[in-house]
Amino acid sequence: MSARSFAVRLLTRMDKDSSYSNLLLDEALSRSQLSEQDKAFAAALFYGTLERSYTLDRIISSRLKNPQDRLSEEVRNILRTGLYQLLYMDSVPDSAAVDESVKLAKKTKNPAAAGFVNALLRGFIRDGKALPKTNDETETLSLEYSCPPELTAKWLREYGREVTETMLSASLGQAPVTARANTLKAPLPDIIAQLQKDGFGVSAVAGIDDCLKICGQGIERSQAYKQGLIHVQDISCQLCCLALGAQPGDTVLDICSAPGGKAFTAAEMMKNNGSLLAFDLHENRARLIRKGAERLGLDCITAGVNNGKEFNPEMPMADRVLCDVPCSGLGVIRRKPEIKYKPLSDFDRLPEVQYDILATSSRYVKEGGVLVYSTCTLSKAENEGVTGRFLSEHPEFDRGALPEILGGGFETTITSDRFDSDGFYIAVMRRMR
Repeated sequence: MSARSFAVRLLTRMDKDSSYSNLLLDEALSRSQLSEQDKAFAAALFYGTLERSYTLDRIISSRLKNPQDRLSEEVRNILRTGLYQLLYMDSVPDSAAVDESVKLAKKTKNPAAAGFVNALLRGFIRDGKALPKTNDETETLSLEYSCPPELTAKWLREYGREVTETMLSASLGQAPVTARANTLKAPLPDIIAQLQKDGFGVSAVAGIDDCLKICGQGIERSQAYKQGLIHVQDISCQLCCLALGAQPGDTVLDICSAPGGKAFTAAEMMKNNGSLLAFDLHENRARLIRKGAERLGLDCITAGVNNGKEFNPEMPMADRVLCDVPCSGLGVIRRKPEIKYKPLSDFDRLPEVQYDILATSSRYVKEGGVLVYSTCTLSKAENEGVTGRFLSEHPEFDRGALPEILGGGFETTITSDRFDSDGFYIAVMRRMR
């Protein structure tokens, strides 16, 4: 199987199964017989085509003689991957993109598919590879950044043109790899030296202690990772832990913890001194937290099963409670591009669930203690809407203070232009009585 055929088959599976792209790709690559070079090309083609699907589909529909014609998913994905190579993969000659797409089309059950694919792709080249024309601002941005107009319009309403374009631009391309150095196990220079020995490029992230940007593939196979010297974590999550401000000797609750990254960072900030209880709704997810804590040598962490929406009278009162709730994930589209194609109505119920978890979590906070609410989404309803309602209905809580690096105030929306991180929201509240 060629790299292009691999990508087309995987995209067709995505259309049918609604799988998570990263999990589907990792599983398929682990079972494939492709060379390392072909694996890299197949992954780039798969992810690139998926994230640009809106634009590619608009091109296809604009070039159909009868827009009502239904294409098989296989033929559509051959066209998508062909157009993606023509538009966005400069290393692929136009002739190769067309010829290889036609070869794939010849293997389908439709005898007319090859001629159709050849004509559409060559016509697109002949017309200068132009995108469909539009005078509508929302549609213009949607085509340029391949984002469904429903989501583009939402962001324009909530954040304005400048911020929206920043978010759209950041939603494309490969996300950087960042990690938290576990300086409880070794000094930072030694951890950096081990990563370099493992073959990775490493640089410290300014303003965030023990945060490293890593260049290279396969970090989880490195000796540094296996020895528990690092755990992979986006900058935004590390900033969330900085806002939580866990101290040695604290009692800390991480209500929606799995797979445990924020719990690990908080425990490291506590110098592994105190008690950090990390929970998930399912035992198999709690087991992931335990496994990660063991690898990092963090024995102050206790992982267990708990329903964040229901008050647990056996829970201890805590100095700090982290409420990182399930969300729509609109801040991590560059990692999971399929998220942006979900109907926004799928997320309508989330704010109520998020509020219930936050309100329940607040009951575990000691007087004078800190409550942090966070999401990895860019949606006012799930962010400011939830914290605004909570503060209006819970006068025993007041606005807290974010670290200086996050601009002060009690809440912030992190967009990628600030830290080259995922999109994220953080609010800090303090129990006054």
